[in-house]
Amino acid sequence: QVQFVESGGGLVQAGGSLRLSCAASGITFSILYMDWYRQAPGKQRDLVARIGNGGYTNYADSVKGRFTISRDNAKNTVYLQMNSLKPEDTAVYYCNAVRGTGEPLYDSWGQGTQVTVSS
Repeated sequence: QVQFVESGGGLVQAGGSLRLSCAASGITFSILYMDWYRQAPGKQRDLVARIGNGGYTNYADSVKGRFTISRDNAKNTVYLQMNSLKPEDTAVYYCNAVRGTGEPLYDSWGQGTQVTVSS
């Protein structure tokens, strides 16, 4: 059974930092690209960052230079270090594996972790 468990969110002032974690189970984590998404109230779920293997990473323009995605294959966990947070980063953050087309691989999503940035 595929499961993603996100954690690490919270309330932080603008300019602050948070580190999110996503623990995956039921998947062959080490061979998959992994994504972080976020969804703000009333908006669609947007891709934030992607990580492959061998050092590949990619970021949405809105978070480049502020967010860093990383992974620990031994722990089946992907991380998102978020620095210089802005109020517009407020959203629920989710992770998923990546299909060859670039879309989410699994239909099942975790509960997400809420990030709230106050101005």
